[in-house]
Amino acid sequence: MARIDQTPFEVEITDLTHDGRGVARRPDGKTPSESGKAVFVAGALPDERVMASQTGRHRSFDEAKTVEVLHAALERVTPRCPHFGTCSGCALQHYAEDKQILAKQRVLMENFERIGHVAPERILAPLTDASWGYRRKGRFSVRRVEKKDKTLVGFRETDPRFVADIRECHTVIPQISDALPALSALVDGMQARREIPQIEFIAGDPQEDFSGIALTVRHLAPLSEADREALVAFAKTHRFAIFLQPGGVDSVHPLWPAEPKLAFSLAPWNLEFLFRPLDFIQVNAGLNGKMIQHALDLLDPQPDDRVLDLFAGLGNFTLPLARQVREVVGVEGEAGLVRRARENAAHNGIANAQFHAADLAKDLSGEYWMKGHPFDKLLLDPPRSGADVVLAQLPLKQFQRIVYVSCHPASLARDAGYLVNEKGWKLKAAGVMDMFPHTAHVESIALFER
Repeated sequence: MARIDQTPFEVEITDLTHDGRGVARRPDGKTPSESGKAVFVAGALPDERVMASQTGRHRSFDEAKTVEVLHAALERVTPRCPHFGTCSGCALQHYAEDKQILAKQRVLMENFERIGHVAPERILAPLTDASWGYRRKGRFSVRRVEKKDKTLVGFRETDPRFVADIRECHTVIPQISDALPALSALVDGMQARREIPQIEFIAGDPQEDFSGIALTVRHLAPLSEADREALVAFAKTHRFAIFLQPGGVDSVHPLWPAEPKLAFSLAPWNLEFLFRPLDFIQVNAGLNGKMIQHALDLLDPQPDDRVLDLFAGLGNFTLPLARQVREVVGVEGEAGLVRRARENAAHNGIANAQFHAADLAKDLSGEYWMKGHPFDKLLLDPPRSGADVVLAQLPLKQFQRIVYVSCHPASLARDAGYLVNEKGWKLKAAGVMDMFPHTAHVESIALFER
């Protein structure tokens, strides 16, 4: 592979990529204003002129990083975190908060036009909540670095081969950020420090015996008694629950307290969700509550409705819906989440919610819930791959409305094109929700009507 020329070059930034990098055309060597190969520049914003240094080469585009901002955009702000630009946890801290969400809205609308060949009749106002200290779930990488004589605990660097040496994080919940230096020191002092590849964190509501925050320590070799004692001492000091994971997901078990309760509440619906430390929950608690209400407002559930909720997880939408309709059926691919969704229904005294386990990316013709009484409305919240397989199998004519919650605008746009252009539905409204402020992640929601 030819060596990359890292000589700085000047470019004008015209747009923002879906992952938060500036878009430019690299000068072809004639004049700075002549268009050449596309280049995506980390750390640059639209309407800026920057000096950039190439970091990668591809057939149709180059990659680069900002070396110097020659002309700053009005929307440029000073990043709050000292690790911004090195840590990959955020991509947009240098962009004014009110502009970040508008950029995400633009990404969604461009995907609708380019991929789905559709446009919403109405653009919904962006849904936002607290933009700092919001992240209650995540995974830290762990690596012992001999050259630094320390163990690093943090997110990956922008170069994913390395773990970022971070002392603080302004997007995770404050209790986790404050504990980062102590957590790194803890692991560095353990005999198994080279056998711990990752630590996951998750937070629910505070409990009597601990803060409601749990750490799951993945370890590739058995822990010594001294290491276990060190973990317990750390847990008691910070009031964290500690779980150990010596193998797969089923191997996760508590170290301290003996039986920690992990739970979060949705007060508007008088619900408490019990969960396990590696379960999927929405990372932004404040935005999650607003998102549920937003989705229900769009779906307009009526007391006599029968609703289908696909990719239901723990029942994040299913159980609030159960408070308002005659019956709701939740379908989820992971059997463990289905069990806990059923347990949560019973825990909250809900008898009109059914849950079924099914791989929604496969043939569903034999599934019981596909053959029963028809549904009035459909809500779905699929993974990044979208819902094209299941939508192609559903008898869509039975539904009056569809509300589609998405974590990937391209798959939503593709599925919207199918519903509108092939099945005759109308894309009545769509908008973005800032589940991950300061990152380029786009969460969105769309309403379809027949």
